[in-house]
Amino acid sequence: MHDLFKAQLTSQRQRLIELFQRINYGSIEGLRITAGQPCFDPKPTVLRDIKFGAAENGPRPELAKGNFRLKASLLQLFDLLDEIRDGVLQTIEVKAGLPFRIVVREQANV
Repeated sequence: MHDLFKAQLTSQRQRLIELFQRINYGSIEGLRITAGQPCFDPKPTVLRDIKFGAAENGPRPELAKGNFRLKASLLQLFDLLDEIRDGVLQTIEVKAGLPFRIVVREQANV
């Protein structure tokens, strides 16, 4: 793994991190990837998990920070985007404002 900071990313990747932080717990469905970058046109669908009586329903406090070192799951995600290049992330499961699990839709190589 390498050290990488949010400010070093493209605006599209920064926007994706901010979306994770706003969701906090939930998922993103149908996120298109073009040339290794998240594409927000058309807009993906966001599903938020809301827990009654829980203080974790709002956005992450990191959303207010301008720059920070990226966690390992974000580095792995961006490596995956570079590998995929063009495609659709069918589902990105988000936990504590970070990508936790991803389902990728792609054409079979047969």
